[in-house]
Amino acid sequence: MSSKYDHRSIEEKWQKYWEENHFFKVSEDTDKPKYYDLEMFPYPSGNLHMGHVRNYAIGDVVARFKSMNGYNVLHPMGWDAFGLPAENAAIKNATHPAVWTNANIENMKQQLKTMGISYDWDRELATCKPDYYKFTQWMFVKLYENGLAYKKKSAVNWCPSCQTVLANEQVVDGACERCEAEVEKKQLEQWFFKITDYAQRLLDDLEKLPGWPEKVKTMQRNWIGRSEGCQFSMPIEGLDESMTVFTTRPDTVFGVTYMVLAPEHPLVEKISAGRPEESAVSKFVQGMKNITELARTATDAEKEGVFTGAYAVNPMNGERIPIWIANYVLMDYGTGAIMAVPAHDQRDFDFACKYDIPIRVVIKSEDSPADAKDMTEAYTGDGIMVNSEAFNGLEVQEGISSVIKYMEDNNIGSGTINFRLRDWLISRQRYWGAPIPVVYCEKCGIVCLTEDQLPVLLPEDVEFRPSGESPLNYVESFTRATCPDCGGEARRETDTMDTFVCSSWYFDRYCSPNEVDVPFSKEAVDYWMPVDQYIGGVEHAILHLMYARFFTKFLYDINMLSCEEPFTNLLTQGMVLKDSSKMSKSKGNVVSPEEIIRTYGADTARLFILFASPPERDLEWSDQGVEGAYRFLNRIWRLVREYARSIQDIKVPDTFENLNNDARDLRFKTHATIKKVTEDVGDRFNFNTAISAIMELSNTLTAYKDKEQPDLAVVKEALQTLLVLLSPFTPHICEELWHLCQNEGSVCQQKWPEYDPQALIQDEIEIVVQVMGKVRDHLRVPAEITEEELKNRALQLEKIKELTSGKQINKIIVVPRKLVNIVAK
Repeated sequence: MSSKYDHRSIEEKWQKYWEENHFFKVSEDTDKPKYYDLEMFPYPSGNLHMGHVRNYAIGDVVARFKSMNGYNVLHPMGWDAFGLPAENAAIKNATHPAVWTNANIENMKQQLKTMGISYDWDRELATCKPDYYKFTQWMFVKLYENGLAYKKKSAVNWCPSCQTVLANEQVVDGACERCEAEVEKKQLEQWFFKITDYAQRLLDDLEKLPGWPEKVKTMQRNWIGRSEGCQFSMPIEGLDESMTVFTTRPDTVFGVTYMVLAPEHPLVEKISAGRPEESAVSKFVQGMKNITELARTATDAEKEGVFTGAYAVNPMNGERIPIWIANYVLMDYGTGAIMAVPAHDQRDFDFACKYDIPIRVVIKSEDSPADAKDMTEAYTGDGIMVNSEAFNGLEVQEGISSVIKYMEDNNIGSGTINFRLRDWLISRQRYWGAPIPVVYCEKCGIVCLTEDQLPVLLPEDVEFRPSGESPLNYVESFTRATCPDCGGEARRETDTMDTFVCSSWYFDRYCSPNEVDVPFSKEAVDYWMPVDQYIGGVEHAILHLMYARFFTKFLYDINMLSCEEPFTNLLTQGMVLKDSSKMSKSKGNVVSPEEIIRTYGADTARLFILFASPPERDLEWSDQGVEGAYRFLNRIWRLVREYARSIQDIKVPDTFENLNNDARDLRFKTHATIKKVTEDVGDRFNFNTAISAIMELSNTLTAYKDKEQPDLAVVKEALQTLLVLLSPFTPHICEELWHLCQNEGSVCQQKWPEYDPQALIQDEIEIVVQVMGKVRDHLRVPAEITEEELKNRALQLEKIKELTSGKQINKIIVVPRKLVNIVAK
């Protein structure tokens, strides 16, 4: 073995050894407790970035630690391989998306292998492969059969650059989250999944997830957006139509002085037709199509609107109420219509003031104005109902329930629970996605295919157009189909599914990835699911995690799963920053994992990225930090090599007796480190402090070399412990050094050590003695010495007497069980 730490040859050697001997292949074993450790699978963009390295290094430490603690660990990897970038690459490079994607997968797979991650590669999957998307289509069929997949015309988010529909969650600040083009509204027939049927369960079951970060659960609660109130209809004067509104404040219904429809509301055209206001209404509606929802609803946005010329009738008092359209009401929220109570809602107040609409006070506190003329802002606090006929004098909460009861008793409306969550739009006008398994027959209408007719394969011979339009529309061999019901001619659906459909169940497929007739084996998922630890970025807190929870509940309902939640524990790791900014090519601050691994090794990359910051926090990249991690591994290399030959034939006894003080101190440090690292990794994922403890142990071992008559059995125990504790973080060097010391088996298959409580009992401890903050001597004292006695003993040391002679001692600082610092001038 070379005396120099040659990371390249060492890492290649052990990666090959682990792979050839199937070290990480796993199967169900009822004699062991299971542990399913999963990092969110990547999109195969071509190269790993440092965020990937951090994500997978965290997951690998967990997997190796749990395995060494006796768990049967499932740790798989695959590829979220459908998606728009592959089509963009196809257009740009005249390359088929499959060719581009498969090449990227191979490159990234090789990069992952150079990191030494303990994946069971026999379970690898890619969502773009027919053997996978066959069952993504199977999921659609099952949802359709259960009334949870449907098609409707809807105003959708349209990205003119990507030429496709976006879900609400994929629109960020009014722009496409991928290309950042401004998003438009467009009316299209689209497929939806009825996730709203699961809204209450999705909300309630967040309470079953104590292992999730509270901020993620809060984000999900806010997105689901449960609100209690009342829904009722207001007839439209002169038309056989009514407008339905939802309000959380039915106690203010007598204060309604105007109604507002969203410009996109289907009633707008009907109620303004033939009126003098028709032209102005039409112009306003057109203008709103080019303004983002974010801009329309921003708190500082100017409130704008147009009177439609139509009136509704308030069913509580028969009052005629003018109907307006306004920019601040959205079709996607509630019913797309609101009752406006300007005295008690600030947006309504601003709008009413601008357009000189009456304001009527209907809630009054002791201090609030009784006359609207005296109001400078809306009053939104508690009080009693006024100007509300029979309900006058009721407190707000009592008024809410009383008005709801009156509406229910008189068939006007009813108490209702409303959710901000909207059904999941899954249609995409793209080629590179799972085809929707539906045909359209003139005789039979919409016909969903059956399980035995799957998969609907993507045609390979397609032509991509610069416009970005899906080529499926022009592949006749694909669009021409036979109706499975009547045998007549049919047209195949050319939309493909949102890629979030593919990623909503992949964790189930890992449990038995080779099934051909069903998505996964019930026996396998009953053993492995739910995922015990899920690791990924907080940017997926709403989209992916919500959809995965929805799919899991649905699969539970149809008896495919025995768990209702997919992920028991969730870790959302922070970003990797450079110069305080997220790494990106445009900023020129990208650090290549390949270059770091080539120069310093995978173990150094892993060690730095795990040591530099707690996993849930952002990590600031530091070249000096990487070099520091590399120097530490070189010190470990030299330390073990210096001891290796002398301890080869030494046996570590079950109990240690008659140890001198130095040997006892080393044993104390060894077992204190075991305790610290076990708790930090197993309980808290404090990898940085665990590594710090291991570094302290290595320092103690280095210092012990200079002691007289070292106890080699204590040294061997400490070295073996050091390598086992460090191996989840830096597996390659630990494997090499483990074998150098003539230890049996693989270091990563060793039983995780348990600390000896007796070794942590100290009769005596060593105290550092400082003068003016500089170490000047050491003192060995009884462990239970009093602070006063410790000060006296320190002052009696000859070296300390010399250094303080003729000086005034101003203060003596004691850090219990560690040091004494004498301040003298």
